[in-house]
Amino acid sequence: MTNAPPKPLPPPRTSSSIAAELRTLHTAGDLDLPLPGGSHTARRWAALAAFGRRDLALARLAEGHADAVAILAEAGLSPAAGALYGVWAAKSGGTGAVLEGGALTGTVRFCSGLSVLDRALVAAGDRLVEADLADPRVRRHPDAWQAVGMDASDSGDVVFDGVPGTPVGPPGWYVARPGFALGGAGVAAVWLGGAAGVADGVLAYLRERGGADEHQLAHVGAIHTALSAADAVLARAARGPVDPLVAGTCRAAAERAAVEVLERALKVTGPTPACRDRRFAQRVADLPVYVRQHHAERDLAALGRDVLATP
Repeated sequence: MTNAPPKPLPPPRTSSSIAAELRTLHTAGDLDLPLPGGSHTARRWAALAAFGRRDLALARLAEGHADAVAILAEAGLSPAAGALYGVWAAKSGGTGAVLEGGALTGTVRFCSGLSVLDRALVAAGDRLVEADLADPRVRRHPDAWQAVGMDASDSGDVVFDGVPGTPVGPPGWYVARPGFALGGAGVAAVWLGGAAGVADGVLAYLRERGGADEHQLAHVGAIHTALSAADAVLARAARGPVDPLVAGTCRAAAERAAVEVLERALKVTGPTPACRDRRFAQRVADLPVYVRQHHAERDLAALGRDVLATP
């Protein structure tokens, strides 16, 4: 009796393949999501969750483009025709861009879409600035990204060396606008979609094996409950209005669900799919990197302050 041959491996996911997929989606209009707010928020978040469930590196870029388009719309502006956008707003480790004499200077970390994006909205001090990424004074450093998780998100550091920028909104507008909370909750929808993708892999593994024991079933039940509870929080929030308290609750709920799914997934499967199923292994690697946009206890403390201050 011989063992069955191993399944052929899918082609490896790369930043180039994700970039090509993103560009195809953009050309087809699949990134033209309903703007957040009003009666369309649920549709928008469902689309973002579906991207996350499909592939988190792809979803990171799709969400960034959709967020930039929504920000421009809130400012009464239109995106450049045919351009792929991102939002580069990290201020990590003392880095960040500044706007001096109408030009951007400085280093911004955690910029996703280094090679594929055409334009970016860049946080510069208390301003948000639109920049053309074709400018030769935009210097990209992909080697700064050393993570295995989200490795195909085309991420790294960007150095702006006197790049002309167009302000979007007045000083302080970016974080004070109503859409800031909506955008933060939209990211939570992507996290939740990524957690659902991990759960999909768990179920596929069990079905391929022909069933599960009682311990595995208990973990599956807990995974289902965590995902369903977080989904209910987002569904309720989508009916609006979304303020910082609501957005923080959405983000905390999605983060908790993702952490629980990750903890239980490998208890169900053991090491086999993490070692032999590239897609499952990539999902398990991507999710903890992406979901750490939630700052754990720091964000929970901020949420607690909002709760305490609410009559």
